[in-house]
Amino acid sequence: MSIFSTLREKPWIQHPLPAGGSVDEEVADPQAAARLALRFVLAIVGVLFFLFIITFLSRSQYPDFEALSGAPWQPFTDASRLWFNTGVLAVASLAMQISLVSARRQRLNAAVVGLSAAVFFTIGFLLAQYELWLHLQSMGFYMNSNPANSYFYLLTAVHGLHLVGGLLVLAHVVFRIWYDEELATLAGPLQLCAVYWHFLFGVWLVLFALLTSTPETINALAALCGF
Repeated sequence: MSIFSTLREKPWIQHPLPAGGSVDEEVADPQAAARLALRFVLAIVGVLFFLFIITFLSRSQYPDFEALSGAPWQPFTDASRLWFNTGVLAVASLAMQISLVSARRQRLNAAVVGLSAAVFFTIGFLLAQYELWLHLQSMGFYMNSNPANSYFYLLTAVHGLHLVGGLLVLAHVVFRIWYDEELATLAGPLQLCAVYWHFLFGVWLVLFALLTSTPETINALAALCGF
């Protein structure tokens, strides 16, 4: 539309709806604002973790930094515990997707089961992460004993807090399913929750790769960043 057409418009005159149209069709998608807000949140979270990773790589070039993987005595040389936690979070993300697909197909029981499984495995992931904290402390890897330790506790704590925030939002969706049982109106919110879970799972994979990297890999990444 040209600028001249815009200037000639008369907004005070109501134009008739097209044939077969309705007022509802003229209204914007109610989920559009929610999707935009989610994109904004994901962008902020992504930038936050990106900055953490950059500072991690920068700090790794100081002599007091000791990576958590590589040597036999380092806790993540054997990353079996982290692999287990990763599998738990992967199942939670998959369960969220199953719940979304079931809601779209109007399968209430399957949607509830998938959603319940997503909540269960997400809480299981958080508890497993906390147990890993206790395991590291029992081995003497305290937060202030090594910068790499500090970053591990910081990154996992921030990631866990974002999952807790997602659970709080998901509680509202569960409340609506429990009282409304209108899956047609819940597919949109469930889709946003599923995207959020998939995003946090992707963030965790990046953190997992970073925290289990050997000193040589960390130094190579730091060199690529100019440190």
